[in-house]
Amino acid sequence: MHRELVGLSSMATRPILADLCDRLRTVHGIPVRFESAGGVEVARRVREGAGADLLVLADGAVTALARDGLLVPGTVRPLWVSQVVAAVPDGTPLPALDSVADLRAALVSARSVAYSTGPSGTALLALLDRLGLAAALAGRLVQAPPGVPAGSLLTEGRADLAFQQHSELMDLPGVAVVGPLPGDAAVTSLFSAGVLTSSTAPGRALAALGLLASDEASQLAGARGMTPAEPDGRA
Repeated sequence: MHRELVGLSSMATRPILADLCDRLRTVHGIPVRFESAGGVEVARRVREGAGADLLVLADGAVTALARDGLLVPGTVRPLWVSQVVAAVPDGTPLPALDSVADLRAALVSARSVAYSTGPSGTALLALLDRLGLAAALAGRLVQAPPGVPAGSLLTEGRADLAFQQHSELMDLPGVAVVGPLPGDAAVTSLFSAGVLTSSTAPGRALAALGLLASDEASQLAGARGMTPAEPDGRA
């Protein structure tokens, strides 16, 4: 019996990977288990020599780790594209998000705005700067700790508007997803994967990676708020 493969991933892809690992085990006979944490924490673990077989992270982090020789050459591939969405506490009025003007109004009227430590958080800060709202909102931004959904700050009463990957907000109790950001304010994140050089079973890991990038996996990803990436990384 082959040993269980171990993967490392960010929190954004955890729900999808849980579904896919069940399929890999029961349908394809490939036992895989993913350990999920904040993307920055996962990258740190890889750089410190964490023993694992597969990696699924935001594309920028995967590219950097591959460049530093921590992924098997030729194994990196794009998997899914995720939209950043806005969310509010369940039971409160949903703000309009039909235009960038609507988004600006929602941001300006928010008592506090939650965002993540991951790529969606970095993109949100860049968006606020582009909209000319960075200074006005500086005192109202609340960053969730690494690995903690920004939506949890809504349920704790620490924020009344949150932004994060759809997959991380869609199933949180007490959280209502408003929708993706409008027009040219839209924020998407590409998640990619590869086989880690630390893998002691790179052939089996590559086979599992192929299934993660399959049409079957894309259907499961769609149910979790993501869309398949094209081979060149586009949605």
